[in-house]
Amino acid sequence: MRLYDGYFADPFVLRTDEGYVAYGTRPGRSEDDDGREFVVLTSEDLLTWRRHGGALERADPALGTDYWAPEVAHADGRWWMFYSVGHDIAGHHLRVAVADHAVGPFSDLGLNLTPDERFAIDPHPFQDADGRWYLLFARDVLESDRPGTHLAVAPLEAMTGLGPIVEVLRPNADWQIYQRGREMHGAVYDWHTLEGPSVVRRRDRYWMTYSGGAWTGEGYAVTWAVAESPLGPWSPAPESAPPLLRTSGDLLGPGHNSLTVDPQGDDVIVFHSWNAARTRREMHARRIDFDEDGPRVGGPIGGAGSCGDDW
Repeated sequence: MRLYDGYFADPFVLRTDEGYVAYGTRPGRSEDDDGREFVVLTSEDLLTWRRHGGALERADPALGTDYWAPEVAHADGRWWMFYSVGHDIAGHHLRVAVADHAVGPFSDLGLNLTPDERFAIDPHPFQDADGRWYLLFARDVLESDRPGTHLAVAPLEAMTGLGPIVEVLRPNADWQIYQRGREMHGAVYDWHTLEGPSVVRRRDRYWMTYSGGAWTGEGYAVTWAVAESPLGPWSPAPESAPPLLRTSGDLLGPGHNSLTVDPQGDDVIVFHSWNAARTRREMHARRIDFDEDGPRVGGPIGGAGSCGDDW
């Protein structure tokens, strides 16, 4: 089910005491963004959304003009936005910004969280039951039998720094190939891509949903992994397990999900999918259940969604 009638890539939906806030990537800049980056929406029920202006005050232009995949955590009485910025597909690193309200404005703290990485995107903050915070993200790894963008995790230190970085998952299947013979980092590779991790704890285990393949193609899909700890080791879904989301019916290249719960407390997976003309990625949602054999995606979360006037 489409939730918002507008461009909204890399959707992250955060449940708050007042309802829900969604943050997403957009192409370029628009007249109603208040000179800020990212799209921000609010909802009381996950179905009907209102748009705000942009959320993030732009950082130093030397860092880049392409801002991707914001996710937000509430800790220590403030709101912390994690995101990447770079030049097109080069030079992306993870950064953190802070705000006093969930819709912003967020101010960058001047910190590069991944100075030693070649390329880092798609940060996902996760709080464990003991209160500890972790940051999962995607990073480029060349020293692998399947080189490409892999998944990693690190403990968050005071929401503004990363502890030791641990590998989460490396690509393990041909369907995760982004492009064969791709020029990257000064060489040519059969390039694989894993990205967009999202984690919940259910049934005393940790479940991660993430995307694989080329986001531009119909083979882009969402699958899962499971672990006994946020730091792993993580086990990918069995080869026999079908993707949670893939092109079918009204979905075209679905991917980059986030996990939330509806007002009744049931699990929901939110993700983007191309429109029929392939001119924009739009926010969709489905129900998701976590059982002993792994997660299963179900039907829509309710009636037709809509977007209200700007606040």
